[in-house]
Amino acid sequence: MTTTLVAGVDSSTQACKVVIRDAASGALVREGRAPHPPGTEVEPEAWWQALSAAVAAAGGLDDVAAISIAAQQHGMVCLDAAGAVVRPALLWNDTRSAPDAAELVRELGGGDYEAGAKSWAEAVGSVPVASFTVTKLRWLARCEPENAARTAAVCLPHDWLTWRLRAPEESGSPDLTSLATDRSDASGTGYWSPSQGYRLDLLERAFGRRPLLPLVLDPTERAGFTPEGRILGPGAGDNAAAALGVAAGPGDVVVSIGTSGTVFAVSDHGTHDPTGTVAGFADATGRFLPLVCTLNAARVLDATAKLLGTDAAGLAARALRAPAGCAGLVVVPYLEGERTPNRPEATGAIHGWTLANSTPDHLARAAVEGVLCGLADGLEALTSQGVEVHRIILIGGGARSEAVRRIAPAIFGVPVVVPAPGEYVADGAARQAAWVLSGEPEPPRWTHLATETYEAEPTPWVRDRYAEVRELVAARTSSA
Repeated sequence: MTTTLVAGVDSSTQACKVVIRDAASGALVREGRAPHPPGTEVEPEAWWQALSAAVAAAGGLDDVAAISIAAQQHGMVCLDAAGAVVRPALLWNDTRSAPDAAELVRELGGGDYEAGAKSWAEAVGSVPVASFTVTKLRWLARCEPENAARTAAVCLPHDWLTWRLRAPEESGSPDLTSLATDRSDASGTGYWSPSQGYRLDLLERAFGRRPLLPLVLDPTERAGFTPEGRILGPGAGDNAAAALGVAAGPGDVVVSIGTSGTVFAVSDHGTHDPTGTVAGFADATGRFLPLVCTLNAARVLDATAKLLGTDAAGLAARALRAPAGCAGLVVVPYLEGERTPNRPEATGAIHGWTLANSTPDHLARAAVEGVLCGLADGLEALTSQGVEVHRIILIGGGARSEAVRRIAPAIFGVPVVVPAPGEYVADGAARQAAWVLSGEPEPPRWTHLATETYEAEPTPWVRDRYAEVRELVAARTSSA
């Protein structure tokens, strides 16, 4: 019996991961990985080189029938008329456009920020912050007008990689009109609406004109073919791909602890949060993916482990030896500024330090609780928008921590389901590739996921204390 294989790619902030899976069962056949360079701006060619290396590490694609690429959202990739990259891509975690984000919101409100935020939320489902592509385009037009003038087309990281995989045009020259994206990634630009499509008026407001944009494909629409005739799926933003990878459906909330922390739900209805806390994104199945994102997640745990001279397992062991609430010690984990709440200039803080809690164990647990409290605030924001929560699925590199898994249900106040460690963004891309290949109305039902459920007594006072310190830090920062 012949086995049909599909490939899924996760081109994340830190690395490129490739999985090759059986299209029918989802069984993992092989996989590969290659690192990305650090920083908040990257030459896209580095992604291509990492993709090539990861594919080689996975044994190549000669026997693969279809491939889809998922990648970090929001990045700004500018191309000139010949298809060349104009400047290094600005990534989602680049906060230099924070003033431009605030300016765009005020402009749409006639000078009033709150009115502008409401208008943006109604227009595209989200209020722009420094992560969004639209704010980066305003920054480019303001700070690098020559590069802005050279820009003929704007796309996202997964769009660019998919475009590079396409068969070359007969003329041998790049065809910018073949750029394509999907609903999920387009919804993170700030100029595409899940209900209205592209809002070119908002793009022009930010950039001063209307460069070429990728065609937004339906969830099962083909983006083209590779030179070898391999089918290309439309791809997805990383969070939408992760939701597809864990087979999340309406009522499921996914909490992902990676470079960023994200809390998102698959929903049959879109959201329009004028506070900007909840981004009204689309998912990769034709539904919606209301999402809350924090800039600080797993790397906070990495930094704390390094500070304590230990590794991830050592940090977890220390954290589990300390009491809930850490005897008043609180870590506000804004090590790289923050997106939710929108405080791009903020820094981290340790509060409530006493002789009684001056131990490595207390600091380890305070770091874990700080990260989880920020994500719990995101969960609360989702429910305030009417999002139904039936279960929480915990994924990402941070979910491999025993301390995170055991403390999370106490902070969230509900049981937490943890799938076995895996590359769920790449898996979601692979599942999409299999779906496109099949032509069926629903994605294939892969049953290879094993899960474990964690439960704990809720500790609401930990969140209350965190909220108190979070606002205290904010007040001191604003008055500085």
